[in-house]
Amino acid sequence: MSAIKQPHPSLDALYRNHHGWLVAWLRRRLGCAHDAADLSHDAYERLMVSGRLPAEGQDRAFLMQIARGLVIDLHRRRALERAYLDALAQLPENHMPSAEARAQALQTLVAIDAALDSLPAKARETFILSRFEGLTYSRIAQRLGISVALVRKHMLRAAQVCLEWL
Repeated sequence: MSAIKQPHPSLDALYRNHHGWLVAWLRRRLGCAHDAADLSHDAYERLMVSGRLPAEGQDRAFLMQIARGLVIDLHRRRALERAYLDALAQLPENHMPSAEARAQALQTLVAIDAALDSLPAKARETFILSRFEGLTYSRIAQRLGISVALVRKHMLRAAQVCLEWL
């Protein structure tokens, strides 16, 4: 039987002292109480998982930094979902994937987006140029001003990260 991980006492105090403020800040930013509550929960979950706590006197700034990243992630996920649904709307009725296949494809797209976002800018750009614009490694090397060997290295790293996320 595994023990349930108890929150760090400082995390508990951080939650008690700032949760209401964080939800209100997110609600003003998002215009939706449900999204604000969800992202607030996600912020504290990230803190709990990472084990990182703010420096003395930096509680709200630290929470705001995490929350801003979560807001960006939310907007990016929704934009990706809209683009996917728009692409699906262009398909003939008889080619429309099932609801389960659509949900799985969307989950995969979100995971790949998160994986690419975790890469350094050059590696991300290399992957996008190769996979989405169809450029050869030598064209990518020319465009980015790097060697073909470095393009290969970036592609390998991007593929590894995508596989890890999936």
